[in-house]
Amino acid sequence: MDNYELKKEEFKQYLLLEKKYSSNTANSYIEDMDTFIKYFKTKKSLKEINKKDIDDYITYLNSYLKDKSLSRHISSLKTFYKFLMLDGYLNINPTSHLVNPKISKSLPQTLTEEEVNKLLDVNLTDDYSYRNKAMLELMYSSGLRVSELINLKVTDIDKSMALVRVYGKGRKERIIPLGDYAIDALDKYLNYHRANLLKKGPNDYLFLNSRGNNMTRQAFFKIIKKQAFLAGIKKEISPHTLRHSFASHLLAHGADLRTIGELLGHADVSSTQIYTHITNEKLKENYIESHPHGK
Repeated sequence: MDNYELKKEEFKQYLLLEKKYSSNTANSYIEDMDTFIKYFKTKKSLKEINKKDIDDYITYLNSYLKDKSLSRHISSLKTFYKFLMLDGYLNINPTSHLVNPKISKSLPQTLTEEEVNKLLDVNLTDDYSYRNKAMLELMYSSGLRVSELINLKVTDIDKSMALVRVYGKGRKERIIPLGDYAIDALDKYLNYHRANLLKKGPNDYLFLNSRGNNMTRQAFFKIIKKQAFLAGIKKEISPHTLRHSFASHLLAHGADLRTIGELLGHADVSSTQIYTHITNEKLKENYIESHPHGK
Protein backbone atom coordinates (compact mmCIF):
# COMPACT_ATOMS: atom_id res chain seq x y z
CA MET A 1 0.00 0.00 0.00
CA ASP A 2 1.32 3.44 -0.98
CA ASN A 3 3.68 5.10 1.50
CA TYR A 4 2.56 2.90 4.39
CA GLU A 5 6.04 1.86 5.47
CA LEU A 6 7.13 5.51 5.55
CA LYS A 7 3.96 6.58 7.35
CA LYS A 8 4.28 3.70 9.80
CA GLU A 9 7.63 4.93 11.08
CA GLU A 10 6.36 8.50 11.31
CA PHE A 11 3.25 7.25 13.13
CA LYS A 12 5.38 5.39 15.67
CA GLN A 13 7.39 8.54 16.40
CA TYR A 14 4.11 10.44 16.79
CA LEU A 15 2.92 7.88 19.37
CA LEU A 16 6.18 7.96 21.30
CA LEU A 17 7.04 11.65 21.18
CA GLU A 18 3.74 13.51 20.90
CA LYS A 19 1.28 11.11 22.51
CA LYS A 20 3.99 9.98 24.97
CA TYR A 21 2.85 6.37 24.81
CA SER A 22 5.11 3.63 26.13
CA SER A 23 7.08 1.59 23.59
CA ASN A 24 4.84 -1.41 24.34
CA THR A 25 1.67 0.56 23.59
CA ALA A 26 3.20 2.08 20.45
CA ASN A 27 4.23 -1.36 19.20
CA SER A 28 0.70 -2.69 19.83
CA TYR A 29 -0.76 0.16 17.77
CA ILE A 30 1.70 -0.55 14.95
CA GLU A 31 0.79 -4.26 14.99
CA ASP A 32 -2.89 -3.31 14.75
CA MET A 33 -2.17 -1.12 11.74
CA ASP A 34 -0.15 -3.88 10.10
CA THR A 35 -3.26 -6.08 10.43
CA PHE A 36 -5.34 -3.28 8.89
CA ILE A 37 -3.00 -2.88 5.92
CA LYS A 38 -2.75 -6.65 5.40
CA TYR A 39 -6.56 -6.82 5.20
CA PHE A 40 -6.63 -4.44 2.24
CA LYS A 41 -3.40 -5.74 0.71
CA THR A 42 -3.11 -4.09 -2.73
CA LYS A 43 -6.84 -3.49 -3.19
CA LYS A 44 -6.79 0.16 -2.17
CA SER A 45 -4.38 2.88 -1.21
CA LEU A 46 -4.62 4.75 2.10
CA LYS A 47 -6.18 7.69 0.29
CA GLU A 48 -8.83 5.49 -1.34
CA ILE A 49 -10.14 3.80 1.82
CA ASN A 50 -13.57 5.20 2.70
CA LYS A 51 -16.13 4.93 5.50
CA LYS A 52 -17.72 1.75 4.06
CA ASP A 53 -14.31 0.09 3.80
CA ILE A 54 -13.67 0.91 7.46
CA ASP A 55 -17.08 -0.50 8.47
CA ASP A 56 -16.37 -3.70 6.52
CA TYR A 57 -13.03 -4.02 8.27
CA ILE A 58 -14.62 -3.56 11.72
CA THR A 59 -17.20 -6.22 10.85
CA TYR A 60 -14.33 -8.54 9.90
CA LEU A 61 -12.54 -7.89 13.23
CA ASN A 62 -15.78 -8.35 15.14
CA SER A 63 -16.09 -11.87 13.72
CA TYR A 64 -13.15 -13.16 15.76
CA LEU A 65 -12.10 -10.58 18.35
CA LYS A 66 -13.48 -10.04 21.84
CA ASP A 67 -14.74 -6.58 22.80
CA LYS A 68 -11.54 -5.56 24.58
CA SER A 69 -9.31 -6.42 21.61
CA LEU A 70 -11.76 -4.89 19.15
CA SER A 71 -11.80 -1.67 21.18
CA ARG A 72 -8.01 -1.45 21.05
CA HIS A 73 -7.99 -2.00 17.27
CA ILE A 74 -10.55 0.79 16.85
CA SER A 75 -8.46 3.09 19.06
CA SER A 76 -5.38 2.29 16.98
CA LEU A 77 -7.28 2.98 13.76
CA LYS A 78 -8.72 6.29 14.97
CA THR A 79 -5.33 7.44 16.26
CA PHE A 80 -3.62 6.50 12.97
CA TYR A 81 -6.14 8.45 10.90
CA LYS A 82 -5.93 11.40 13.26
CA PHE A 83 -2.17 11.36 12.66
CA LEU A 84 -2.70 11.27 8.87
CA MET A 85 -5.04 14.26 9.14
CA LEU A 86 -2.59 16.24 11.29
CA ASP A 87 0.17 15.32 8.87
CA GLY A 88 -1.85 16.75 6.00
CA TYR A 89 -1.81 13.44 4.15
CA LEU A 90 -5.64 13.25 4.22
CA ASN A 91 -8.38 15.87 4.43
CA ILE A 92 -11.27 13.47 5.13
CA ASN A 93 -11.21 11.11 8.11
CA PRO A 94 -13.11 7.85 7.33
CA THR A 95 -12.94 6.76 11.01
CA SER A 96 -14.60 9.83 12.54
CA HIS A 97 -17.86 7.92 13.06
CA LEU A 98 -16.32 5.00 14.92
CA VAL A 99 -17.33 4.37 18.54
CA ASN A 100 -15.49 1.98 20.84
CA PRO A 101 -17.64 -0.89 22.15
CA LYS A 102 -18.57 -0.84 25.81
CA ILE A 103 -16.44 -3.30 27.73
CA SER A 104 -17.85 -5.01 30.77
CA LYS A 105 -15.22 -4.89 33.50
CA SER A 106 -14.52 -8.19 35.18
CA LEU A 107 -13.23 -8.15 38.73
CA PRO A 108 -9.43 -8.46 38.80
CA GLN A 109 -7.87 -11.48 40.46
CA THR A 110 -6.46 -10.74 43.92
CA LEU A 111 -4.72 -12.67 46.65
CA THR A 112 -5.78 -12.80 50.26
CA GLU A 113 -3.36 -11.35 52.80
CA GLU A 114 -2.50 -14.90 53.86
CA GLU A 115 -1.71 -15.84 50.25
CA VAL A 116 0.46 -12.76 49.82
CA ASN A 117 2.43 -13.70 52.93
CA LYS A 118 3.00 -17.17 51.49
CA LEU A 119 4.07 -15.70 48.14
CA LEU A 120 6.55 -13.36 49.81
CA ASP A 121 8.02 -16.11 51.95
CA VAL A 122 10.87 -16.73 49.50
CA ASN A 123 13.45 -19.35 50.42
CA LEU A 124 16.60 -17.19 50.50
CA THR A 125 19.51 -19.29 49.28
CA ASP A 126 21.40 -17.30 46.61
CA ASP A 127 21.71 -13.95 44.78
CA TYR A 128 18.66 -14.70 42.62
CA SER A 129 16.37 -15.57 45.51
CA TYR A 130 17.31 -12.34 47.31
CA ARG A 131 16.62 -10.45 44.07
CA ASN A 132 13.24 -12.19 43.69
CA LYS A 133 12.33 -11.41 47.29
CA ALA A 134 13.17 -7.73 46.75
CA MET A 135 11.10 -7.55 43.54
CA LEU A 136 8.04 -9.17 45.08
CA GLU A 137 8.20 -7.14 48.30
CA LEU A 138 8.64 -3.93 46.33
CA MET A 139 5.75 -4.70 44.02
CA TYR A 140 3.33 -5.50 46.84
CA SER A 141 4.52 -2.51 48.88
CA SER A 142 4.08 -0.03 46.02
CA GLY A 143 1.49 -1.44 43.58
CA LEU A 144 3.79 -0.88 40.61
CA ARG A 145 2.97 -2.01 37.10
CA VAL A 146 5.38 -4.69 35.89
CA SER A 147 6.73 -2.30 33.23
CA GLU A 148 7.46 0.23 35.98
CA LEU A 149 9.17 -2.38 38.15
CA ILE A 150 11.57 -3.68 35.51
CA ASN A 151 12.50 -0.16 34.36
CA LEU A 152 13.48 1.11 37.81
CA LYS A 153 17.03 2.40 38.21
CA VAL A 154 19.06 2.07 41.38
CA THR A 155 18.80 5.83 41.86
CA ASP A 156 14.98 5.63 41.89
CA ILE A 157 15.10 4.04 45.35
CA ASP A 158 15.60 6.32 48.37
CA LYS A 159 16.11 3.91 51.26
CA SER A 160 16.68 6.64 53.84
CA MET A 161 13.31 8.25 53.05
CA ALA A 162 11.65 4.89 52.25
CA LEU A 163 10.45 6.10 48.83
CA VAL A 164 10.51 4.96 45.22
CA ARG A 165 10.31 7.33 42.24
CA VAL A 166 8.35 5.91 39.32
CA TYR A 167 7.75 7.07 35.76
CA GLY A 168 4.37 5.68 34.74
CA LYS A 169 2.16 6.05 31.69
CA GLY A 170 2.95 9.16 29.69
CA ARG A 171 6.22 9.47 31.63
CA LYS A 172 4.29 10.93 34.56
CA GLU A 173 6.37 10.89 37.72
CA ARG A 174 4.97 9.77 41.05
CA ILE A 175 6.58 9.17 44.43
CA ILE A 176 5.43 6.14 46.43
CA PRO A 177 6.25 5.35 50.07
CA LEU A 178 7.68 1.92 50.86
CA GLY A 179 7.09 -0.30 53.87
CA ASP A 180 9.74 -1.76 56.16
CA TYR A 181 9.57 -5.23 54.58
CA ALA A 182 10.33 -3.82 51.11
CA ILE A 183 13.14 -1.61 52.40
CA ASP A 184 14.71 -4.51 54.28
CA ALA A 185 14.57 -6.79 51.20
CA LEU A 186 16.00 -4.05 48.97
CA ASP A 187 18.73 -3.30 51.46
CA LYS A 188 19.93 -6.92 51.51
CA TYR A 189 19.72 -7.25 47.72
CA LEU A 190 21.57 -4.00 47.02
CA ASN A 191 24.24 -4.41 49.70
CA TYR A 192 25.11 -8.08 49.30
CA HIS A 193 23.76 -9.58 46.07
CA ARG A 194 23.20 -7.16 43.18
CA ALA A 195 26.93 -6.66 42.52
CA ASN A 196 27.27 -10.42 41.92
CA LEU A 197 24.78 -10.15 39.01
CA LEU A 198 26.84 -7.52 37.18
CA LYS A 199 28.33 -9.76 34.50
CA LYS A 200 29.01 -7.11 31.84
CA GLY A 201 30.15 -4.16 33.90
CA PRO A 202 28.08 -1.25 35.26
CA ASN A 203 24.30 -1.28 34.77
CA ASP A 204 21.93 1.35 36.17
CA TYR A 205 18.86 -0.89 36.26
CA LEU A 206 17.78 -2.00 39.71
CA PHE A 207 16.89 -5.61 38.93
CA LEU A 208 19.23 -7.71 36.79
CA ASN A 209 18.93 -11.12 35.18
CA SER A 210 21.46 -13.97 35.04
CA ARG A 211 23.28 -12.30 32.12
CA GLY A 212 23.67 -9.00 33.90
CA ASN A 213 20.99 -7.28 31.78
CA ASN A 214 17.86 -5.60 33.10
CA MET A 215 14.95 -7.85 34.06
CA THR A 216 12.28 -8.49 31.40
CA ARG A 217 8.49 -8.83 31.69
CA GLN A 218 8.64 -12.46 30.61
CA ALA A 219 11.34 -13.35 33.16
CA PHE A 220 9.46 -11.70 36.03
CA PHE A 221 6.25 -13.45 34.97
CA LYS A 222 8.05 -16.81 35.24
CA ILE A 223 9.49 -15.86 38.63
CA ILE A 224 6.14 -14.97 40.17
CA LYS A 225 4.45 -18.06 38.67
CA LYS A 226 7.17 -20.32 40.08
CA GLN A 227 7.03 -18.69 43.51
CA ALA A 228 3.22 -19.05 43.57
CA PHE A 229 3.61 -22.76 42.76
CA LEU A 230 6.20 -23.21 45.52
CA ALA A 231 3.90 -21.37 47.94
CA GLY A 232 1.00 -23.71 47.12
CA ILE A 233 -1.18 -20.93 45.68
CA LYS A 234 -3.74 -22.47 43.33
CA LYS A 235 -5.06 -19.24 41.76
CA GLU A 236 -3.99 -18.07 38.32
CA ILE A 237 -1.44 -15.39 39.10
CA SER A 238 0.42 -12.73 37.13
CA PRO A 239 2.51 -9.68 38.06
CA HIS A 240 -0.66 -7.58 37.92
CA THR A 241 -2.20 -9.77 40.65
CA LEU A 242 0.12 -8.17 43.21
CA ARG A 243 -0.87 -4.69 42.01
CA HIS A 244 -4.55 -5.55 42.40
CA SER A 245 -3.90 -7.10 45.82
CA PHE A 246 -2.01 -3.98 46.93
CA ALA A 247 -5.02 -1.81 46.05
CA SER A 248 -7.74 -4.05 47.46
CA HIS A 249 -5.86 -4.59 50.75
CA LEU A 250 -5.34 -0.84 51.18
CA LEU A 251 -9.05 -0.26 50.62
CA ALA A 252 -9.99 -3.03 53.05
CA HIS A 253 -7.84 -1.39 55.73
CA GLY A 254 -9.43 2.04 55.34
CA ALA A 255 -7.49 3.90 52.63
CA ASP A 256 -9.62 6.18 50.46
CA LEU A 257 -10.01 5.73 46.71
CA ARG A 258 -8.26 8.97 45.78
CA THR A 259 -5.12 8.03 47.70
CA ILE A 260 -5.10 4.54 46.19
CA GLY A 261 -5.58 6.00 42.72
CA GLU A 262 -2.65 8.36 43.16
CA LEU A 263 -0.43 5.52 44.37
CA LEU A 264 -1.44 3.40 41.38
CA GLY A 265 -0.92 6.28 38.95
CA HIS A 266 -4.54 6.34 37.77
CA ALA A 267 -5.48 9.49 35.86
CA ASP A 268 -9.13 9.17 36.92
CA VAL A 269 -10.56 7.89 40.21
CA SER A 270 -13.14 5.93 38.19
CA SER A 271 -10.34 3.52 37.28
CA THR A 272 -9.86 2.80 40.97
CA GLN A 273 -13.52 2.20 41.76
CA ILE A 274 -13.40 -1.41 40.58
CA TYR A 275 -11.64 -2.26 43.85
CA THR A 276 -14.74 -1.29 45.80
CA HIS A 277 -16.55 -4.12 44.01
CA ILE A 278 -13.86 -6.57 45.16
CA THR A 279 -14.29 -5.39 48.76
CA ASN A 280 -18.09 -5.59 48.51
CA GLU A 281 -17.87 -9.13 47.14
CA LYS A 282 -15.61 -10.11 50.04
CA LEU A 283 -18.01 -8.56 52.55
CA LYS A 284 -20.85 -10.54 51.00
CA GLU A 285 -18.86 -13.78 51.25
CA ASN A 286 -18.02 -13.08 54.90
CA TYR A 287 -21.67 -12.30 55.65
CA ILE A 288 -22.90 -15.54 54.07
CA GLU A 289 -20.26 -17.58 55.91
CA SER A 290 -20.66 -15.86 59.30
CA HIS A 291 -24.29 -14.79 59.76
CA PRO A 292 -26.60 -17.42 61.32
CA HIS A 293 -29.22 -16.78 58.62
CA GLY A 294 -26.75 -15.92 55.89
CA LYS A 295 -27.03 -19.22 54.02
